[in-house]
Amino acid sequence: MIKLTPILLAVLYGLLVYRFSAWRTARELDSRSTELADPRLRTILARMAKALDIERIRVHIYEIDPVNGLAAPDGRIFLTRGFYRKYQNGEVSANELASVIAHELGHVALGHSRRRMIDFSGQNALRAALGMVIARIIPGIGFVIANALTSLLSARLSRADEYEADAYASALLVKSGIGTGPQKSLFRKLEALTGARAGAAPAWLLSHPKTDERVAAIEANERRWQVEPHSS
Repeated sequence: MIKLTPILLAVLYGLLVYRFSAWRTARELDSRSTELADPRLRTILARMAKALDIERIRVHIYEIDPVNGLAAPDGRIFLTRGFYRKYQNGEVSANELASVIAHELGHVALGHSRRRMIDFSGQNALRAALGMVIARIIPGIGFVIANALTSLLSARLSRADEYEADAYASALLVKSGIGTGPQKSLFRKLEALTGARAGAAPAWLLSHPKTDERVAAIEANERRWQVEPHSS
């Protein structure tokens, strides 16, 4: 039992981190967001809601500058003020912004948002437990190695989620009559919009797949969807 105590403590720590992170995230979003009221975007959202056979899609503006979209663990969809400002300035079209919303809806529908919080907590527990084990074998750098290994695992899981959410968004955009064009064109703009340089690090170290790989995956889905109806 004594040998299992560090692992049990690590698991308990992970659960506590999950609860605290979920509470802190909800509080932050509640205090710094308002519901989207843009007429053009709401018209497009109504088309997407009809395609999903739901009454409406609620989107909130999160009052921070970085360009991003996010799906909260409670299922709410957010665009940052910085992203919305790009749309207001004409750097991003209404359909391109709608593709971001469709992507975040994919994270919600596929359970990624809540799972990411749980995974984050589990990874913290794994990091702590693995660090204890490796530190006994390699004193001094055990926790460094454990941190690197869990970070690689986290990035791989995140990339898989991104591909799945992209596919969901593509299907929704096609069904809504928007098509995947805006989705692909936005991906090609993202590096400039966010100031990021995806090519500066290997793809397997990134939490998001490379742009070319995401576009290629969308086009592969389109080709498959065009063939499947005829084969049935």
